[in-house]
Amino acid sequence: MDEVDRKIISRLRLDGRLSLTNLSKHVGYSSMGVKKRLDKLVKGNLLKVSGELNVEKLGLYTAIVFLEMDSSESMSKLLERFKDCPRVVHIFTTIGGYNLIAIIVAEDQSTLESISMERCSLRSAEGVRRSEFYPIGKIYYEPFLPVRQELTHRNLQLPPCGVDCRPCDSFRSNRCVGCPSIVHYRGKL
Repeated sequence: MDEVDRKIISRLRLDGRLSLTNLSKHVGYSSMGVKKRLDKLVKGNLLKVSGELNVEKLGLYTAIVFLEMDSSESMSKLLERFKDCPRVVHIFTTIGGYNLIAIIVAEDQSTLESISMERCSLRSAEGVRRSEFYPIGKIYYEPFLPVRQELTHRNLQLPPCGVDCRPCDSFRSNRCVGCPSIVHYRGKL
């Protein structure tokens, strides 16, 4: 990446809907020159322009989950199990005391509490040696998160993690709105 690429990326970070004409004014290239640069960045998998949600304005609750897995096999199983979970915004492998760190989202405080400890929780996965769960307070600098909206409202009978919400006490007592992927979902995500 050079200075022109950085200018394009910086402008798109501020407004991902900028037209090529407006982008070219900020960068000092023609619209076609900017388009070629942009295409090269996207094709090279260096840039992705996408929509993110302001979790604070939507009143969503977020948390960071730290997981220590007992083996790489357990880690692989967990990653596979939750790959289509609409509540998992990000999941990272790390080197240190915890092998995985995840950012998750929920519609309300009681749903966040439920998904921190019920069978659908990342923490309940096989092979989790220890875990910590931290609800996020105020988000500074960037309240937008890439909530995986494409995984919601799929009208599935069973959530992608394989845990049926209907027999869960939290779901039955309305403390949890359920998985956003299922037909019985009661939330706003």
